[in-house]
Amino acid sequence: MTVIIIEDERLIAAAIEKEIRKADPTINIPVRLESISGALEYFSENSLPDLFFSDIQLSDGLSFEIFRTLKSTVPVIFCTAFN
Repeated sequence: MTVIIIEDERLIAAAIEKEIRKADPTINIPVRLESISGALEYFSENSLPDLFFSDIQLSDGLSFEIFRTLKSTVPVIFCTAFN
């Protein structure tokens, strides 16, 4: 299984990755993305994962824009500090 983490706070992204690896060390996490623009650039050259873990509010907007632009049907687990 391949998982992509989209989170602009590096400590939070590292904590999410640690928990994923604790649950299943065989999960492939090829990259952690920090912005909408970075994610769209990455996916212009790479395939979609099996699952996303994503913050909602990124430094350059809402992560929903990534999934709208990609027309992705990949499941997303949203990780946010907001209610």
